[in-house]
Amino acid sequence: MSYLKIGGTAVKAPQSFQVAIQDIDGNTTRNAKGNMNRDRVAVKRKLQVSWGPCSMAESAAILQAVSPVFVSVTYPDPQDGKIATRTFYVGDRTAPTYSWNAQFSRIEWKGLSFDFVEK
Repeated sequence: MSYLKIGGTAVKAPQSFQVAIQDIDGNTTRNAKGNMNRDRVAVKRKLQVSWGPCSMAESAAILQAVSPVFVSVTYPDPQDGKIATRTFYVGDRTAPTYSWNAQFSRIEWKGLSFDFVEK
């Protein structure tokens, strides 16, 4: 069972997966006594994901799944304590070459990575 689904479709299991829980503040200031007045308007998630070696087909499937402006992602959430589905957008996508073998006409990718940032 895959715990990472993009747009409802299971993708290859990532090599690294981190969840950052971020407080989004509106107007946060300190008063004359140095006490903080905080205006937290939302709590959002950022998922930092990277894969080990991927074939051309695996890389293409992952990158095509995240090509829409917003995508639904199903993943294990540490604060919720369960599998959650939220809407995210994707930051810059990096795909370094792992193996470029002209003899076999085969290219592999290692380290495909990007961040999902909650909408």
